[in-house]
Amino acid sequence: MTDLTSLTIAQLRDGIAGRQFKAREVAEAYNAAVAGATTLNAYTVTTPDDALAAADAADAGQSNGPLAGIPLGIKDLFATKGVDTTAGSHILKGFKPTYESTVTANLRKAGAGMLGKLNMDEFAMGSSNETSTYGPVISPWRRQGSNVGLTPGGSSGGSAAAVAARIAPGVTGTDTGGSIRQPAAFTGISGIKPTYGRCSRWGVVSFASSLDQAGPMARDVRDCAIMLEAMAGFDPKDTTSLDLPVPQWEAGLSSDLKGKRVGIPREYRIDGVPAEINALWDQGIAWLKDAGAEIVEISLPHTKYALPTYYIIAPAEASSNLARFDGVRYGLRAEGGESLADMYSRTRAEGFGAEVKRRIMIGTYVLSAGFYDAYFTKAQRVRALIKRDFVQAFEQCDVILTPTAPSAAFGIGETTDPLAMYLNDVFAVPASLAGLPAMSVPGGLDAQGLPLGLHLIGPELDEQIVLNAGLAIEERAGFTARPEKWW
Repeated sequence: MTDLTSLTIAQLRDGIAGRQFKAREVAEAYNAAVAGATTLNAYTVTTPDDALAAADAADAGQSNGPLAGIPLGIKDLFATKGVDTTAGSHILKGFKPTYESTVTANLRKAGAGMLGKLNMDEFAMGSSNETSTYGPVISPWRRQGSNVGLTPGGSSGGSAAAVAARIAPGVTGTDTGGSIRQPAAFTGISGIKPTYGRCSRWGVVSFASSLDQAGPMARDVRDCAIMLEAMAGFDPKDTTSLDLPVPQWEAGLSSDLKGKRVGIPREYRIDGVPAEINALWDQGIAWLKDAGAEIVEISLPHTKYALPTYYIIAPAEASSNLARFDGVRYGLRAEGGESLADMYSRTRAEGFGAEVKRRIMIGTYVLSAGFYDAYFTKAQRVRALIKRDFVQAFEQCDVILTPTAPSAAFGIGETTDPLAMYLNDVFAVPASLAGLPAMSVPGGLDAQGLPLGLHLIGPELDEQIVLNAGLAIEERAGFTARPEKWW
């Protein structure tokens, strides 16, 4: 029989519906694959019975949703009823929500089961999955001729590694400044961040509320479209949720880009980016031309301010959101101390890791009375200019193509300077600040045999053009490389 873990979500869906194999066989194959891949540290908790229960419901005809019987991995940022939800943090260890996030509830309504919760950077703060209290996720990829452990990117590093290692056919991720797209590029998979508000944030542990957005990560563009349709939709419990119908993105997939214009922003040619990244970008331009698109040069003049703007706004919102973790309502409570204030202080000192503390301090500083206008208010003004740049650019083009990340995956422990780490999101952050849909698709390998991604940004609410341009690249890139199994 075909190795069921080698099939895409679309192939599994059609195979189960056509009775070529049972959903239970799929769930059992994935449960075994997950159990055999603990070395990767991709899962923080496994839930094999959950995956089997959804599979049995599909086999019994009790579930006929678009994901009936499909087992998925869930990032540890999504609340899952009765299952540990810790955001990769010591301060939430042992926290089992009594409720389900809207996104995971939507996936369950579609018939999906859960293989387990996926490791991530603590509170989604990181670009390498090295800040998790559970330790780093190890990428299934390795450099040619080297056994050095590589990062799968972050913060959705466990999600990315799980798809690349074939221990989940699809997963949920979240993207605040590139946390779906950068790890997708590092591991040779696809991932899309939809328009801000497409997927409910209710039940997702907040990092930066005006930026956080859930999205799917999977092996190809079609699977991303299938998952996104199931995840998206209006949610009255989230005041930022868009009250709009969910488009049929899978049915609308087309790689024919005749009549479409692809914008190439001149400001994204950054000094110091490896020649391989720019060469792949040029190849991506050629692929989209071949798909019928017209290439136009555009300008996004405020792009150079995007990263510093992001690292004022995101920590400011994080410092506010994380104030709720004080030892009273959730998770860890430190012992000792002479007063309530002592207990708060000890709990937060013991519960948060170094990167989270750094961002809380930055956020508290930029929101303080003497510096609010100088930093936070100014950053919001620059954010408005960045968003205006995109509005003007989309008067000239239908979709924008850039590299996803300025490098391939790096080794665990190789990047210790926080500012150098923040540069990983230099291409991804502008679309996040503007709330636009954006996607990474694999384009090729670098000289060390590691995946590189191409990044597509679309106008607000036009996920379809992003998916279609991604499909055009996917068909022409013919990316079939997989990491050799060493775990």
